[in-house]
Amino acid sequence: MPNRREFIKSTSLAAGAAGLVANQVEAKPPVNTKTRVFREKLLECLGGPWPEGGDLKPQIQKTEQKDGYKLVWLSYELEPNDRCPAILLVPDGVSDKSPAPAVAIWHQHAGQWHLGKTEPAGLAGNPMHHTGAALAKLGYVVLCPDALCFEERQDPQKKLRGGSYERFEFLRYTVAGQCMAWKNILDMRRAIDYLVSRPEVKADRIGCYGHSMGSTHTWLVGPWEPRLKALVGNCCLPTYGAIHRTKLLHCFPNFIPGIHAHGDTPDIAALIAPRALHLNLGETDGGSPIEEARAGVKTIAKAYADAGVPENFSAFIEPKTGHVLSEKMWNHVQQFFAKHLS
Repeated sequence: MPNRREFIKSTSLAAGAAGLVANQVEAKPPVNTKTRVFREKLLECLGGPWPEGGDLKPQIQKTEQKDGYKLVWLSYELEPNDRCPAILLVPDGVSDKSPAPAVAIWHQHAGQWHLGKTEPAGLAGNPMHHTGAALAKLGYVVLCPDALCFEERQDPQKKLRGGSYERFEFLRYTVAGQCMAWKNILDMRRAIDYLVSRPEVKADRIGCYGHSMGSTHTWLVGPWEPRLKALVGNCCLPTYGAIHRTKLLHCFPNFIPGIHAHGDTPDIAALIAPRALHLNLGETDGGSPIEEARAGVKTIAKAYADAGVPENFSAFIEPKTGHVLSEKMWNHVQQFFAKHLS
């Protein structure tokens, strides 16, 4: 019988990446043995190191001028035979001779598989979440990619639709010894590869933002992507304790097989220290039960204090507010990026 790693390499899922060199990114030497052990366990539970990036093979489809910025419709390679459609927003006046900070935006879930990159890019969906367009008007280069199973990354054979295809992909990765979170992290790291490759981007001034599932993606990728200088998650810090207590059916990227024996989601977010992290939460948000979320914020704050940079973590819990991007929350997002990416 093949061992676990040999089995993963033998699957069609990993076949495209088998020829690439595995690469584990260390954002910073762990501050203590407990942190180091948890980080190792997290990587193991996710599915092991990611393949090294390789050539992005970017392709530009079209450009479109908007009020204050242009849209660039494009795609780039994630793994062999797996491309990611995305939209780049470039503010007017930004160029290779006048580069700007950049923000990658991870879109929400909301059971809206027909939506992905176009919502934050300001082209579809809820105007509340047209955050990429808003940041572009503030002078940031913004990248909005599609997550797996959303918008242009739905079932290419059209056999499965919406949540059925997402469930299929989650199970496909799980039986290969990985999980959807592993794939999402790989894809997000490739998004940062693309931003770094753009001459209009200040490579040392890159942040990310996400609402709901996008917030989950923020604290998932953060520990493994040291090029992200400032990270913001809006309305999603569901702990496994809260999920179990309330029997909460959350989206698949939240679930990492085996990790609850070693820690919880705030422990994952805590690995982002010492880089800057801000979280917005709604007090009445059923997706992140507030009792456990408050305790999680304390866990993350302690990690930043232990790293000697308590000022690099902040959290805002808005009273009587649910699963939204409120005006106050958005103000925190803008102020945070102005402070850490300017």
